[in-house]
Amino acid sequence: MAIPLSYNVRNLRVRKTTTAMTALGIALTVSVLLAAFAMVEGLRSAFESSGHPLHILVTRKGSDAELSSNFHRSVYNDLRFKQGIARDSKGEPLASLEMVTVINLVSEEFPEGSNISVRGLTATGLAIREEMKLTQGRWFTPGRREVTVGSSISRRNPEARVGRKLRFGRGDWEVVGVFDSPQPARNSEILADLNQAASDFERVEVLSSALIRATDDVAQQALINDLNYDGRLNVQARSEKDYYQQQTSSGDLVRYLGTFVALIMAVGSCFAAMNTMYAAVARRSKEIGTLRVLGFSRRSILLSFLVESLLLSILGGALGIALVLPLNGLTTGIGSNVTFAEVAFSLRVTPEIMGKGMVFALAMGAFGGFLPAFGAARRQILSALRQV
Repeated sequence: MAIPLSYNVRNLRVRKTTTAMTALGIALTVSVLLAAFAMVEGLRSAFESSGHPLHILVTRKGSDAELSSNFHRSVYNDLRFKQGIARDSKGEPLASLEMVTVINLVSEEFPEGSNISVRGLTATGLAIREEMKLTQGRWFTPGRREVTVGSSISRRNPEARVGRKLRFGRGDWEVVGVFDSPQPARNSEILADLNQAASDFERVEVLSSALIRATDDVAQQALINDLNYDGRLNVQARSEKDYYQQQTSSGDLVRYLGTFVALIMAVGSCFAAMNTMYAAVARRSKEIGTLRVLGFSRRSILLSFLVESLLLSILGGALGIALVLPLNGLTTGIGSNVTFAEVAFSLRVTPEIMGKGMVFALAMGAFGGFLPAFGAARRQILSALRQV
């Protein structure tokens, strides 16, 4: 015969202060873990939702990022007329020669400054990114030191507002517009005219990459294979979506560090739950003896005290989830170990992450409550009834 659940609930309510303190310890541990998971999930979502399904990014062979790629104009001129590349209404290939570099900008989160990507491109580069829409001002004018910045950069960097000027290259660049894209990774870039940016950074012939659009899925894979195996070009081609997904590794350190800290805190929370349950067993010695006299088995008592510890952990887990929920949608940034520039993204507290937090809390409750529950179940009837 099992001991009623109401018995465990009553005991937790009687020990309000102890219950609250133990639940708070578990909640803080859960919230640390969930905050790390929310950052990783937000970063993963930002990268995986970026990139056009028909786009191919071409860099120099052996380079993992555009920033480290030395891509020559002559190579671009050789590949832009490859079979399978889509064309615009004028019959021109949808291929964009681009240059990527980084500059340092002061932000609200990093007063000392952080690395921001600057992308030089042509009108074709803007045309094949048709999902980008202006929210303020206008697009940069070719041949001028003008930039149009992503919405994340404008929001988080006071220097990158419309009408302000950014100093990089050989002079000041005027911010003439702000754009927003449903592909979050794009919103962390500053866009400028390719030829003007290349001239300022003395990279007229050696740039970074080419972005091309294939006519369809079959042509995309055929183009990737053709470019990768063309020994004359010496390039590396991959889908744009694959390139962005590769950058999710930037969140690995956050996940490992957050999990490590949470595990250390979990040890303390387990001991706190264990102490709470040991104290409960000591105070309720006569109750345990009475339960045995009434016919409840050792197994029922062990299960009852274990359930009580799990109820305590459920309370702590729910509180931990409540503490981390306000972070959902909060925008922050992290340095990418692929692009060496900051990428802005929004934290995501998903149902799956909340479920992981509750499982983690239950595990702490189970580890912390088993030994006290086992000790309570092993108590002899007479010795338990004699104790005050």
